Amino acid sequence: MQYKDPYIEICIEGQNSIFKGLPQADKEQIDTHHEVAYYRKGDVMVREGARTHGLVCLASGKAKVFKVGAGQREQIIRMLRPQNFISYRSLFSENQYPFTVTAIEDSAIVIFEKHCMSRILKQNAELATKFIKAISEELLYSNNRLISLTQKHVRGRIAESILLLRDTYGVEVDGRTLRVLITREDMAHLSNMTTSNAIRTLSGFAAEGLVGLDGRKIIILDVDMLESISESGQ
Repeated sequence: MQYKDPYIEICIEGQNSIFKGLPQADKEQIDTHHEVAYYRKGDVMVREGARTHGLVCLASGKAKVFKVGAGQREQIIRMLRPQNFISYRSLFSENQYPFTVTAIEDSAIVIFEKHCMSRILKQNAELATKFIKAISEELLYSNNRLISLTQKHVRGRIAESILLLRDTYGVEVDGRTLRVLITREDMAHLSNMTTSNAIRTLSGFAAEGLVGLDGRKIIILDVDMLESISESGQ
């Protein structure tokens, strides 16, 4: 099938896409009823309180999902990679979006038109089941992160965040350097701590030979120890 643009093809035919196996006619409908939007690094993709008009898929780039709490402090809820969905809720409710999504590098999203997607879901039980599974896994992830961020000490939280970034974005060809550039502030917001604590803990890990630091690059040097620290929370 020839798609209108490469971004919709990524979201439908990508290796981890839940749309793989969808009937050709449904794919053609999705291809007809979608929009593509482009964002520069730092741009807001979806703002808290907005009403999205379709299912949003990150087609390229990287993004963070966060909420601003007391003292205007950010808490990063999730890091996004291509083929991740941003707004499941738009398919099932008219609620306002509860978080803000910002690009952390130049990115593109695909917006699947809501009524088209709802119609396809009603007619395709297998796809609906895949969505339920994806939402369930996201809820489980959120529950586990809540426990980690409230019970682990700062070293355990930073170790977990480094491993989370590795699992989300992978590593470079050297097998050690995280394939994402993240600010110390964002690392703090991801780990539920102050920026100064994040800087101090990362510097401590570097001094112990657990990681290497090169600007915003983080190089994993001792994955076994990081996993042990993350697991123990200490």
